[in-house]
Amino acid sequence: MNIVFLDADTIGKDISLAPLEALGGLKVFGKTLPNELTERIKNAGIIITNKVVLRQPEIDAATQLKLICITATGTNNIDTAYAAEKGIAVKNVANYSTESVVQTTFASLLALINHISYFDYYVKSGAYSTSSIFTHFGRTFSELAGKSFGVIGMGAIGERVAGVASAFGAKVSYYSTSGKHKHPHYPSLSLSELLHQSDVVSIHAPLNEKTNNLIDYAALQMMKPSAVLINMGRGGIVNEDALAKAIDQNLIAGAAIDVYAHEPLPDDHPYLCVNNKQKLILTPHVAWSSTEARARVVQFTAKNIEDFLASQP
Repeated sequence: MNIVFLDADTIGKDISLAPLEALGGLKVFGKTLPNELTERIKNAGIIITNKVVLRQPEIDAATQLKLICITATGTNNIDTAYAAEKGIAVKNVANYSTESVVQTTFASLLALINHISYFDYYVKSGAYSTSSIFTHFGRTFSELAGKSFGVIGMGAIGERVAGVASAFGAKVSYYSTSGKHKHPHYPSLSLSELLHQSDVVSIHAPLNEKTNNLIDYAALQMMKPSAVLINMGRGGIVNEDALAKAIDQNLIAGAAIDVYAHEPLPDDHPYLCVNNKQKLILTPHVAWSSTEARARVVQFTAKNIEDFLASQP
């Protein structure tokens, strides 16, 4: 069966595709533009995609299609309902990036609240070498121990973030965006309660009808002026205009953002126009992408294909 990987560059050229190549019949494209898509998928029995959109016209164009594999957890780029109507299976990958996202969450948080960029520049600029004392108090920071740490989204990633925050000595609470998760070790709060009391608000939820624009200007106004916001979930959860405004108005102490409503980030995005740039850490949707996590994506995708092929008559 012909297997076509439409956007392998989204996995990174340093990651081996050997588990997929071992299946046979694999054709790999680094990226696929809309005008290239129909020709590339017309004879594909299996399509592998990360971000390439497959709606009804594209699915109809792939006349041999039996399986769509998504090298990510989200399936929003696929018309899953139409695929089901046509008897085409859709498989994603889950739980491959938990440790990567947790690590990046705390890397960004600690860089933000400990002012790492500022202190690094202070030393490298030569200013420290002329100091009259052995240290420097141009920025001050507080400990996470004893602080209130609010997690939005208590799934696998949120739970691991909660555990690490607890190890720092923070007092963890959470808001379940689905209303389904009940954790035995952490108190569940309403969103307004969590926002009012948390020193850190860390988002690890999917984007859906319940979370779209969840953190708007009114929500940001509920937060402490000393609090920081972390978004490692999806860009659309946070109103980006509102957050940029809140940062420049000093409504909150800062934010660390890895995800955006439109990616890559437009060059006129409000985050790039904030005046208080030292209060904002921006990373290019990399939290998921440790070397190990990307290797797992390939392995899990190959396993999805193997399982599908084994199920066929």
